[in-house]
Amino acid sequence: MGNADSKLHFRKAVVQLTTKTQPVEASDDVFWDQFWVDSSTTVQDVFALVPAAEIRAVREESPSNLATLCYKAVERLVRGADSGCPSEKERQTVLNCTRLLTRILPYIFEDADWRGFFWSTIPGRHLDRDADDEGRPLAESLLLAIADLLFCPDFTIQSHKKSSPDTADDIRAIDSCEYIWEAGVGFAQAPPLNYVHDLNRTELLKLLLTCFSEAMYLPPSAENKVLNPWISFFCSTDNRHALPLFTSLLNVVCAYDPVGYGIPYNHLLFSDYREQLVEQAVQILIVTLEHEAGSAPGGPDNLFVNYLSRIHREEDLSFVLKGLARLLNNPLIQTYLPRSTKKIQFHQELLILFWKFCDFNKKFLFFVLKSSDVLDMLIPILFYLNDARADQSRLGLMHIGVFILLLLSGERNFGVRLNKPYALRVPMDIPVFTGTHADLLIVIFHKIISSGHQRLQPLFDCLLTIIVNISPYLKSLSMVAANKLLHLLEAFSTPWFLFSSLQNHHLVFFLLEVCNNIIQYQFDGNFNLVYAIIRKRNVFHQLANLPSDTASIQRALQKKKRTGISRTNSVENESMEGSRPAVPAEPGTLKASLEATPGIDKITEKSQVSQDGTMITVPHLDSPHTSKSSSAARSEPARSRLSSVSSTAAWSANSDWVSSWKAKLPLQTIMRLLQVLVPQVEKICIDKGLTDESEILKFLQHGTLVGLLPVPHPILIRKYQANAGTAMWFRTYIWGVIYLRNVDPPIWYDTDIRLFEIQRI
Repeated sequence: MGNADSKLHFRKAVVQLTTKTQPVEASDDVFWDQFWVDSSTTVQDVFALVPAAEIRAVREESPSNLATLCYKAVERLVRGADSGCPSEKERQTVLNCTRLLTRILPYIFEDADWRGFFWSTIPGRHLDRDADDEGRPLAESLLLAIADLLFCPDFTIQSHKKSSPDTADDIRAIDSCEYIWEAGVGFAQAPPLNYVHDLNRTELLKLLLTCFSEAMYLPPSAENKVLNPWISFFCSTDNRHALPLFTSLLNVVCAYDPVGYGIPYNHLLFSDYREQLVEQAVQILIVTLEHEAGSAPGGPDNLFVNYLSRIHREEDLSFVLKGLARLLNNPLIQTYLPRSTKKIQFHQELLILFWKFCDFNKKFLFFVLKSSDVLDMLIPILFYLNDARADQSRLGLMHIGVFILLLLSGERNFGVRLNKPYALRVPMDIPVFTGTHADLLIVIFHKIISSGHQRLQPLFDCLLTIIVNISPYLKSLSMVAANKLLHLLEAFSTPWFLFSSLQNHHLVFFLLEVCNNIIQYQFDGNFNLVYAIIRKRNVFHQLANLPSDTASIQRALQKKKRTGISRTNSVENESMEGSRPAVPAEPGTLKASLEATPGIDKITEKSQVSQDGTMITVPHLDSPHTSKSSSAARSEPARSRLSSVSSTAAWSANSDWVSSWKAKLPLQTIMRLLQVLVPQVEKICIDKGLTDESEILKFLQHGTLVGLLPVPHPILIRKYQANAGTAMWFRTYIWGVIYLRNVDPPIWYDTDIRLFEIQRI
């Protein structure tokens, strides 16, 4: 009954606040205490009892009351942080203030006139902290109080003393580095699990995430060099808990094991409070680490980025990699009992965190690629890419997966590791094949291109760039993968496809480069690919003789209108047992809009591999893929490659344009190979009456082209390069994920978000 009473009291206080036309004095504690002292309301209660319309009404009609409410709530948090919340009543007050601020802050951010409120100092008022805190903006007092409360004995950490600290001095004297929440990086002892502490940490982190979410209310702009002041301050030396908090968040995420002790159905028997904490922790990490990309030179150092970039001990790097791999592989775990193991839902946040590690910490990237452990990351990424390919609401997931593989593919070791045989049998709706991890990657990329939804077309360049980057190191492609590559080349080299967009011929250049790299550098083991090239030799002859006169171009484009791309003419074998087909999003699914994908030439720089394996950056000249007329259009992402020509309505293919890039098609190596091998294969077939391809493969396996091919070209690797466009893309994507994942309570729902749009499918 008491709970119903306290809800009623709380609701009455809210109504009073919204109906009072006169300002309520800050000194009227009897009035203000109704909001946090006498009630015990859950965060869900607060969201239900404080409707959006009423917050906006107070903001517009009695702004001084809203200002005082925020000020008084922060004041109570500061008081709680200073006293160390020794009593249950004080802890409840802190939680009530935390929930109320989580509810109100988005409505402060959505109004441009209010956005500076927390960063102003309130004349004549200062929070009762140290004398030097006088004149601190409210935002800084709030952030420091949250940081202190996250290391508060018997509230969010286990007290080392028999009884709680007696004085405020004890709280101030706590060395939070001794109270890191979980063993792992830089900390050996695992504190005992305490679900109350986990719940309290989760609520405080939710408020912290809400503070950082001001970014959602600013429109996207690639030139956005303005730092998020909340993150800047929290991750600066002003926060004495920055290091232990960063370490706590990271260790809590990487040590988490959702399967626990392996008891089937354990997640149905009891709540996992640690999972809620892990989700909030990983979200705090990705938004604080996102921050650096647009930072102003000479600005304050983001300590979270600094600490992440300096992790270097082998055991720490291993702990992070194994933790991320364990969690990303969790949804792939197969059991004989349906739904018996817990499946986590925060794989997108984990992929972003992995990306940040690879991008900010080169030691981590080299550690990942040093052994086959990288394959423990590759398989879940390929699984998610394959699973999400038909679902428009998971477009961001497709991008982050592809961007990670693009980043990894810029390193030689990644290509080398892919030669390891693929023995795992994760159920995916792909053909059953025997081969390596490289074969798996190619088969899945083929599936994405041939049966993914239309919005994935801007990623085709990225997908093929990854295959180009790994191709010089692939020792032996399977027949299935070789046929998939040739099918893509066949589909992309049809005249109507080549002529229907400014960009489409780039895809053919990429695929020819793959064939050339393998023939020149890995000929010996790649008889399957050589055989596939011989079988599909017409494709190469047609490319070499591609007509470029105006009449032929017009004829090809007319034919296009009648046919449409062949998305199904590759013979599909049966899919793997236990796999589910990729399905589109359910109608009504919410999704956040994304920024346009920057073009491949904007996000990569070319490096040439020299004899000793070192990389030399190649200056950005006009690449052979681009003709003069297309360089102007390169900045626009190829948005609708396979849709109608409307994307480039003003442009149409002409003779000069076709001739300009046709002359640069790198066909010499393949034509020489066909010239040498086709007559030999035909002769064997006639002499021995062969119709069995295994005999031909045996012949090709022992064949050689030494001295017959042109001089090998230098290996060109396109390495991922961050820029303002990708920084903005990531910011939009990260906050879109966080918006959609925080539904209980729905912190930002129905507020005036400017960074992205929320759309229903």
